[in-house]
Amino acid sequence: MSHYYLNDNKLEHSVKNYDVTIHDLTLTLYTDLGIFSKDYLDYGTRVLLETVELEENQKTVIDMGCGYGPIGIYIAKKYPDKHVYLFDVNERAIDMARKNQEENHLNNINIQVSNLFDQVKVNADVVLTNPPIRAGKVTVFKLYEDAYLNLNPGGVLYVVIQKKQGAPSSVAKLQDLFGNCDVIEKKKGYWILLAKK
Repeated sequence: MSHYYLNDNKLEHSVKNYDVTIHDLTLTLYTDLGIFSKDYLDYGTRVLLETVELEENQKTVIDMGCGYGPIGIYIAKKYPDKHVYLFDVNERAIDMARKNQEENHLNNINIQVSNLFDQVKVNADVVLTNPPIRAGKVTVFKLYEDAYLNLNPGGVLYVVIQKKQGAPSSVAKLQDLFGNCDVIEKKKGYWILLAKK
């Protein structure tokens, strides 16, 4: 069984694309087998993107666990003055994210393979994540801890997570780490969490 948070070089390829519109922005996104939500934009990511509003002084953004890049690609297109960094452990997903960067004509993006924050050399004003729930709570909580360390003072972390997949324990973890965590949106069982450093 192949998991989207692992590299599986034996997997066949089946590249396809779809268009998605969020607010007034339309993206063309290419996907492949072995990548999270390869057939359509997953609902949690949509809720996250419909909720996030970045401020003028938030210049540097990290999309952690980017998959084929819908979060980072959307943010880069909506906010051309921001610099957006996309990271994922899955090399196939990173290949698709790079293709999506080209397809959507974006030059304010940097895309790199990284196991969580292992290869991250930048501090950010904003970290966005649809965390790899199936990788387990230890991995997800490490993502939160590393995000805290890689945020500038005053920086924020946005998380989308389903209530039934551990949203309450994520809130508790983020409150412990950051000293605060607000649930800023709830839709169809998905919670959008916001914690500020």
